[in-house]
Amino acid sequence: MLAAALRLDPTQMIDLSASMNPFAPDVSALLIDRLRDIRVVGRYPDAAHITSRLANAIGIDPELLVMTNGGSEAIALVAHEVPAAHVVEPEFSLYKRHLQRVESASPRWRSNPSNPLGTLAEPHENAGVWDEAFYPLATGTWTRGDSTSWRLGSLTKLWACPGLRLGFVIAPSAEAARRIRERQPRWAVNGLALAVVDDLLNVTDLIGWKQQIDSLRAMLVSELLSLSYRVEDTAVNWVLVQCDLREQLAPHGIVVRDCASFGMNGWSRVALPRPVEMERVLTAFAAVNR
Repeated sequence: MLAAALRLDPTQMIDLSASMNPFAPDVSALLIDRLRDIRVVGRYPDAAHITSRLANAIGIDPELLVMTNGGSEAIALVAHEVPAAHVVEPEFSLYKRHLQRVESASPRWRSNPSNPLGTLAEPHENAGVWDEAFYPLATGTWTRGDSTSWRLGSLTKLWACPGLRLGFVIAPSAEAARRIRERQPRWAVNGLALAVVDDLLNVTDLIGWKQQIDSLRAMLVSELLSLSYRVEDTAVNWVLVQCDLREQLAPHGIVVRDCASFGMNGWSRVALPRPVEMERVLTAFAAVNR
């Protein structure tokens, strides 16, 4: 929609409003290969094998894991189990959309690392629900491991495939996971998405990606500081810039996230671009800062 409004080619836009892994594998190539197998789209999907495979990669009992149609479905499902929550702002706004009540005496729903602040929770801190959508990219490990809490994950962010809708819930018990499965719509995760998980797990390098992200983020922070922007570094795959940049950068084909919905007026969340996009991004930042 933004590209159309600006009369720009959407294929030439660089979307830094959604914080994806800039080092993710080429998921589109895998999809093209899988589409050659008519069985993928000609039968109902079965998530059992992929559930077991992903649980093994994470290092948990498969009975605790529920595959979901993206992280958003994971949030909606768990909100039915934990309908009242303590939410400390700034925080990801989707929690309040699904929670019945927000109250300080209830278990805390918490993103880790914080979205939008990008900071990791301290080891002694706790929550009833941990949203670990960006945790693997920030730490090089799948989960913090709070076994008595609900944990939410987003393969969409990890593999930069928002159109596929891949997420998961790690429940605190097998019984809790069973309740989630019974409430979830049947065949919630489509067969094409499930078909690429094996291949993507085979090329997933959490430690390597974390190291590359740290290096790329340090480069972006340094370059933006040299352009006289006020930048807040993070522990993950975006930085915060104290400037309303969305409208200024859009004509250059760069899209960033306005932080007003987080209650942070005057700030922009800027995802890390892919390395091949960095020069164009910095050129645009320099142009709007003249």
